[in-house]
Amino acid sequence: MRNIKLTIAYDGTGFSGWQKQLNAPTIQGKLEKVLSTITNCTVTLNGAGRTDAGVHALGMVANFKSNSSISLPRLQTGANSILPAAIRILGIEAAHPDFHARFTSLSKSYTYTIETGAIQSPIGRLYAVHIPQSLSLSSMQQCLKIITGTHDFASFEASGSRDKTVSTGKGSVRTLYSATLTENAPDQLQFQFTGDGFLRHMVRNMVGSVLEVGKGRKTVADFIVILDARDRSKACATAPAHGLFLEEINYPPT
Repeated sequence: MRNIKLTIAYDGTGFSGWQKQLNAPTIQGKLEKVLSTITNCTVTLNGAGRTDAGVHALGMVANFKSNSSISLPRLQTGANSILPAAIRILGIEAAHPDFHARFTSLSKSYTYTIETGAIQSPIGRLYAVHIPQSLSLSSMQQCLKIITGTHDFASFEASGSRDKTVSTGKGSVRTLYSATLTENAPDQLQFQFTGDGFLRHMVRNMVGSVLEVGKGRKTVADFIVILDARDRSKACATAPAHGLFLEEINYPPT
C-alpha cells in the first residue's frame, strides 16, 4: 500500500470548487474518476483544503493510498492525458505512510488580484477582480498589519467554515504569518496571505472589508471594530471568487 502525494494546479472557472459533489463538476471529482480508472481501484483523495467555486490553484496538494503497482511517472502522464485541460498534476511522489495533505500541513499561502484600470483585459477577467477606481494603498496596508498575527477571525468566517467532525481546539482563531498588498504592475494590486490555516471564505471576506477601506467607504478604525466584533454580520461583502489563487502549501521537511 503506497501513500501517493500529488501537487495539482487548476483553473477553477466552470467548476463547483474542489470538494466532490453530486451532479456538479468539481476538481476532486474529476481527479478521483481519472485516477480510479488508471489504477483500476477506487481512489479517494485527501485534499489540503476546499477551494470554492471559481477559485484557482497553483499548488494544491492531495494524497491517496493505493495498492496499484503502476509507476508514478506513468500515473502522472496517464492522468494528465485524460484530465480536462484546466487540471494538471504538476508533481507526484511517494509519501510517508502517515502523511496527510490536510493535517500534516504547516501553512498555506493565497493571493488575490485586483485590476484598477478603466478597461479590464479580456484575458484578465477570469483571474482578477476589476475595480476601476483609485484605491488607498496605504490604508489597506494598515488593515493588513492589524490582522497579521494570531486573532479570532470569526468576523470573516462563513457559515459552515469548520469541519465539526474534526476538533482542532482553535475555534475561529488563526495565525496569519504575513498579510501584504503590493502593486505588481500598473493598475494591478495583489494581496498575499500566509497562515497556519484559513476559515471558509476567510481570505475573500478579509479582502472584501479591506477594499471598503481602500475605497474610502470605511476607515481603518472601522476595520478594527469589525475584527474585534467577532461577528460576520459586522463585516463587508465577500470578494468575488475568481481573483483568488491557492499558491502553495508548506509541509515539514522530510
